[in-house]
Amino acid sequence: MSRIQNPFSRYQDSAYSLMRIVAGFLFAFHGAQKVLGLLGDPAMSPPVGSEMWVGGVIELVAGFLILIGLLTPFFAFLASGEMAVAYFQFHWKFVFDNNFFPIVNHGELAVVYCFLFLFIATRGAGKWSVDNSKMGRR
Repeated sequence: MSRIQNPFSRYQDSAYSLMRIVAGFLFAFHGAQKVLGLLGDPAMSPPVGSEMWVGGVIELVAGFLILIGLLTPFFAFLASGEMAVAYFQFHWKFVFDNNFFPIVNHGELAVVYCFLFLFIATRGAGKWSVDNSKMGRR
């Protein structure tokens, strides 16, 4: 049996880099909204030093570094862990009923980010990244 050829496979590396860039941008924006009050009510920003504020700082910094592709595996792994904590602590809340399911507790985005960043952590930055340009100079 012959394998069906994927006509899009030649764009794999570019598509991966675009996915990393967009995911990093959106994640950084979540952090900017929490920490800097962008496109939201600044009065609703969490208090400096609180757990939500620290999460926002992680989102802002890790998101930006994932966006540009600098130290990508480390910061993607950190972001993945933060999203795992966000799901278990803030969405599921360890209540053993229907609240476990992301569709019920509105934790879908946290779960998707968690696994997306875990994938990025294992694969690295890709071709359009600071990490890749630094490796090319060696």
